[in-house]
Amino acid sequence: MMRSAALLLASCLLAFAAHAQPTADTSRIVTLGGSVTEIVYALGAGSHVVGVDASSLYPEAATEKPSVGYFRRLPAEGVLSLDPSLVLALEGTGPPTVLDQLRSAGVRTELIENEPTVEGTTRKIRRIAGLLGREAQADSLIQEMEAALAEARSLRRRATSSPRVLFIYARGSGTMNVAGTGTSAEAMIELAGAKNAVSGFEGFKPMSAEAVASAEPEVILMLTRGLESIGGVDGLLEQPGITLTPAGENQRIVAMDDLLLLGFGPRLGTAVKQLTEKLHPELDPASSSASQQ
Repeated sequence: MMRSAALLLASCLLAFAAHAQPTADTSRIVTLGGSVTEIVYALGAGSHVVGVDASSLYPEAATEKPSVGYFRRLPAEGVLSLDPSLVLALEGTGPPTVLDQLRSAGVRTELIENEPTVEGTTRKIRRIAGLLGREAQADSLIQEMEAALAEARSLRRRATSSPRVLFIYARGSGTMNVAGTGTSAEAMIELAGAKNAVSGFEGFKPMSAEAVASAEPEVILMLTRGLESIGGVDGLLEQPGITLTPAGENQRIVAMDDLLLLGFGPRLGTAVKQLTEKLHPELDPASSSASQQ
């Protein structure tokens, strides 16, 4: 009987060990993907980062690190030249052959899932914290995020509107796409108590005047750098179909920092709270008092 119990205990311990996430050598970390970099810094491990990718724009200290290029079009040579002990790569990093090269070179390379949900963000933080041996810091970080999300939910309950929002991704007027279903943009719009104006397709598609007009958005949401790349609000209003929408007519254009809005990182609660306030003007005390005068 005792022998059977001992064997059962041993098998349970082995199973646990197989699923456990051993702490990595964090002496020289390369982070690939803006939210991964942000999480590493938020966990207090920024001093161990020796390289980042081009999307790692926050915090400012990360922009001072050597860049190895954009994480979706990564050259293995640039990463290996930094002699990393650990590479933390956001899901979508590639091409896949590059990750194989890094692993073949003996570099521990961990792919971090990137599900655009509150639960997915929590898992992402805990996964990275487990690799870095910073679980306690992760607890504090998640508590702060959840507190900000609670504030955002409180705001959402007070909102009386549910605007139709069109997210436009732009990098100059020659590259303009709208966000459909299953995108991080749609997830943020819904978290802020609004509706995606586009539901006929998944992912992103090139913007056309007909599609924009038929979507009838009440608000157009963009990334700050994207809006700047087409000449600001004036440049956006010159794009085909924009002035035919309620958003264009009323110039209801909302722009937010790229990584803050779509990163699904430690600042998710802050991002949702800010977007909720921007999409529901009735929540602004100043506008409420002005309407009562």
